[in-house]
Formats: sequence, C-alpha cells, structure tokens
Amino acid sequence: MAGSDFLQLDVAAAPSGELSGWLAGAVHAAVADGRLAVGSRLPSTRALGLDLGVSRGVVVAAYQRLVDQGVATGRGGAGTRIAARPPAAPRPRPPASGPVAGFDLTPGVPDLAAFPRAAWLRAERAVLAGLDSADLGYGDPRGHALLRRELAAWLGRTRGVLAGADDVIVVAGVAQALALLAQVLPARDVLRIAVEDPGSQGARDEVTHWGLEPVAVPVDEEGLDVAALATSGAQAVLLTPAHQFPTGVVLAPPRRRALVEWARAGGLVVEDDYDAEHRYDRAPVPALQGLAPEHVVHVGSTSKTLAPAIRIGWVVAPAALQEEIAHCKWHSDLGNAVLPQLVLARLIAAGELERHVRRVRPRQRARRDAMLDALAVHLPAAHVHGVAAGMHLLVTFPGSGADDVELAERARDAGVRVQPLSQHRVAPGPPGLVLGYAAQTPDRIRAAIAHLATAL
Repeated sequence: MAGSDFLQLDVAAAPSGELSGWLAGAVHAAVADGRLAVGSRLPSTRALGLDLGVSRGVVVAAYQRLVDQGVATGRGGAGTRIAARPPAAPRPRPPASGPVAGFDLTPGVPDLAAFPRAAWLRAERAVLAGLDSADLGYGDPRGHALLRRELAAWLGRTRGVLAGADDVIVVAGVAQALALLAQVLPARDVLRIAVEDPGSQGARDEVTHWGLEPVAVPVDEEGLDVAALATSGAQAVLLTPAHQFPTGVVLAPPRRRALVEWARAGGLVVEDDYDAEHRYDRAPVPALQGLAPEHVVHVGSTSKTLAPAIRIGWVVAPAALQEEIAHCKWHSDLGNAVLPQLVLARLIAAGELERHVRRVRPRQRARRDAMLDALAVHLPAAHVHGVAAGMHLLVTFPGSGADDVELAERARDAGVRVQPLSQHRVAPGPPGLVLGYAAQTPDRIRAAIAHLATAL
C-alpha cells in the first residue's frame, strides 16, 4: 500500500471501506494537536490521491468532510486551507463531579467553527486603518450611526422590518434588550408580560429578574393562543413568531392578524427574532414589526448568525419608547464597544454577512438531515417537530407517559447532553426532548442519536 510524506500517512492503517473518513480524521487530528496550523494549504486532491495510491474522489470526499466540520475552507483555485482549530475533546473528570456529556446537543449553540474569521479580520484591519480618532472616545449609547444605518437596511431587506437608523438601538444581545425593556415598561404601568408556554426558560428568567411578572400563555400547532392572551391580563407579550422556541411552529396568519389587533387596542408586542436566518424548507416569514411598527418591539442579535461572543444585538422600538430605552442603555454601560460595531457594519455593507449566511445554511441543512435520518432509524416512534427551520428539533413521545427530566438524565449518563421539554414549560404537558444540531458535525450527530436511543 502507498504512503505519503504529508502527515506520514499510511493507507495500510486505514479501515476497509473507510478511506475518506480515515483521511479526514487524520487531518482533523493534525489540526487539533498543532501539526497543521490555521491557514495551512492542503495538498491538491489529485496530488494527494496519487501520493497515497487512492482515487481522487476519496480525497475530495475527505476534504468535503473537513469543510463541513468547519476545520477547512475551499475557495476554487485557491485550494483547500485549514480554517480553524477544532475544539479540544472534553477531558474526563473524576466520578464525583458527575458524568461528562461526550455529545452536546444543547439547543441554541450555533456552528462556532463556521465563524468567518478571515472576513472579520479583513474588515477589522480596514476599520482600524481608516478609524477616526473621535471613534475611540465614548460613543452614542444608541450605537454607532454607521452600524445603525446598515442594520436598518439589512433588517428591511431580509426581515421586512420598517425602520430607519434612528429607530435602531444597538445592545449587547437579546438578554440586554429584554433587561432594558423590563426597566422601561413599569413606568408605563406594564407590570405583567405574557410569555409562550412552552417557551424559552432563559427569556422567562430574564424578565422575572428585572421585576416583570411573566404570565404563561399556551402555544399550539398555530403558535401563541391570542384568544388566551386577550384574557390573560398581560399588557405586553414576548414571543418568537417566525420560529417558536422550542416547538418550531410558525405563528399562523390568522393569529398574526389577531395579535396585531390586540396590540393596536393597547398592547405591546416584543418580537424575539432569534434565528430567522436559519431556514431550509420554507420561504422566510416576515417580521411582525413590519405590520405594526408603532406597536411591536423587534429584537435580535448576531449570536446565532455569527457567534455569541460578538455580543451585538439590536432593538427596533416604537418612537415612543426609543428615548427611554437609550437612557437605560447609557446608564447600563455607556454603549457597546465601537470597534466591533464598525467591523459588523463593514461586513454588512460589503455583503460578507449575507455570503456567510448563504454558506452556513447548507451546512446546517446537512446536520438537520443527519439528525432526522438518525431519529428515523433509532427512535422511529418519536414525533419530530420544527424541521423546516432553526438550529434544533423537538422530539416528543406521545402516549409514553415518560418523565422527560429522567430521559434527559439517562441521556446525560450515556454521554449525550439534551434539554427536557418540561424545562421550558410552565403548565404540565407531554414529555419531549429539545435537541440542538448546529454545533455538531453530521457524523457526530448520528453517533449521538444512536447513544441517545440506547439510553432511552
């Protein structure tokens, strides 16, 4: 069998029928342990195939796996290069500290390996080269004017949001957006805010921490029950209409119209547009804000599009609330860091953010498909929800009578971290598990579901 000077590869060591997986694994390991540095160019597929004595298709398939994993990037004539070091494998801990999940299917975690490092670095260099000295001082607490202008245009063309730059306030993510709103609303006698049930536990905890009383309103296959909202006594509502968390349903058109009517009669809608860019099998669902700009607060962030570490989000608020929100933002932190704002503005203006979204979408679709296929094989009796969009699936077990907290604990003991649906419920309901797929490769997703099925 042939060998290669590249990483001292020896085809004789490859398992039968798994040449592509073996080759991808060898490169992956070399990047993880530092033998291949980020930016290194890999041999051409033809040259490495000849060197190893295997078909070019084997090398092409291996490189594609590395691209899907976010370890490598391929750009036509520029060849295939190492894009990022994979995260280190979790270290085993003593038994006393509890089991460690080998497969993390926690929802809400994006594909961090896909972060556009090269584009961000280019934009940051360009921003620094042309940075005005005044931009290094304390800026506008509402955010830099350039980013607010770019965000208004971006949200208009991608989400149907009706806003100008003056309507946008830059914040440090959706959590801060909710915190600021919770400080502003009591002055307007808004003390109770309706939340979806099931719905995000994190959002519910956030508004509770800042003194608002969350009122649970049920969600069904058409989204939030607006009739129940109308009788709840809440003066505002927080919801995820484009892709409800965690069920994945879209707020149905009749419900959208009813919700807008409720808002125009004196209510306030807070629209969390947390993962609208991630859609696969359906057309985009326009933001509610475009239907009633003076009655809807639209919030979003780069956490699912780029990475949570960027800490940039936005609030598009009705004119009557903008000054108060900006005042609270100023007292909170004097405004977001300016340099990342200018980098993001440049990425949007140059079309890099849009290109990044287009590149990530097929990767996420492949991961979703891998999870769907594995669930069909290993848990055929389970019902799967929220397939068409997002970064997670909801799996329910009708008629099983199972305790989903116990199911999640059994999964954890088998090395798979998931969330029980009951974690996001207020009222009792059918058991289920919320499974995130964005942060894992297709191969690891298949393995995780196999382990999950064994545990359940």
